[in-house]
Amino acid sequence: MAQRGVAGPEIERLIQLLSRLPGLGPRSARRAALHLVKKKETVLAPLAQAMGEAADKVRVCSVCGNIDTADPCMICTDPRRDGSTIIVIEDVADLWAMERAGVLNAKYHVLGGTLSPLDGVGPDDLTIDRLVARVAAGGVSEVILAMNATVDGETTAHFITDRLAGQGVKISRLAAGVPVGGELDYLDEGTLAAALKSRRPF
Repeated sequence: MAQRGVAGPEIERLIQLLSRLPGLGPRSARRAALHLVKKKETVLAPLAQAMGEAADKVRVCSVCGNIDTADPCMICTDPRRDGSTIIVIEDVADLWAMERAGVLNAKYHVLGGTLSPLDGVGPDDLTIDRLVARVAAGGVSEVILAMNATVDGETTAHFITDRLAGQGVKISRLAAGVPVGGELDYLDEGTLAAALKSRRPF
């Protein structure tokens, strides 16, 4: 028996589009759509306007791969940024996380993913060539590889290290291991192993 629609086609389309967002399944999408429709004036209308403006104005930075309303982005054009250090990350979400931490006032390079032969993602699908060109242009003294601690992340980090060999830049990785406030008996073996390998003088 075919499932009958409970709302008009416009609302059903809204539900379908919302269900494509990460973390929203069909039921969550229906709840979100219902909330939006109930709050039409205070939430739905402003959200629709903001999304329209974003669709018109958001650009991908041709230098680092960040998303912004300007190209080059505000980070790349900020004279207060240390252009001698480039933090290489997989995705824009990682860039935002780094900015929230606020530890380094460096510049970034967004790869657009990681090398993954099983998924058909090769070097040409990422912005590795653009990173090599940025380093070759001069003025960069350190490249920090801030990929996720996954097999694909490790593979990508090794590939980039090989590509940057001979460029005269320091290449470093994020330390891995025990988180601040972490207790050893709650950690998995992989995290403990990484902590031991990343040990430093006390």
